[in-house]
Amino acid sequence: MARPTKTLTPTQIAEVETLAAVLTTGQIADYFGIGRTTFFSLMERNPEIAERYKRGKAKAIGAIAQGLIAKARDGDTTLMIFFLKTQAGWRETATIEHNVPVETATVVGDGMRKLTDMLDRIDARKRQMLIDVTDAKTADRGQTSSTSRQTPIEP
Repeated sequence: MARPTKTLTPTQIAEVETLAAVLTTGQIADYFGIGRTTFFSLMERNPEIAERYKRGKAKAIGAIAQGLIAKARDGDTTLMIFFLKTQAGWRETATIEHNVPVETATVVGDGMRKLTDMLDRIDARKRQMLIDVTDAKTADRGQTSSTSRQTPIEP
């Protein structure tokens, strides 16, 4: 058996306009004791409910906007900027210059040289360890290594 169709009374329909000014659709649905999807279904089935909801939202937005415009006209710079960004398409852009002083470039170049040297030493140690492991395996088998022994590189 299907659920009974929910409806709003004429008084409730009139309330939607007032409520829409301050509540979300979910909160309005809670106020009437229905689910949000049911409220959306009511708006689809009854264009007057949807119209009242839209009108209530528009009135609230208009009232707030009038207050913001009045404050902006009174010289509130923050509101002036906000208004221009939201209504006139203004954007803030930051220009970042990438100038590196010569002294910094020298330090960076010196650091890069040191890093390269360190990586080269690590690579040499790794190669030496591989030779040592190979020599040890060869010695365990009783064979002689064809690789000559190298002295370890100091860090």
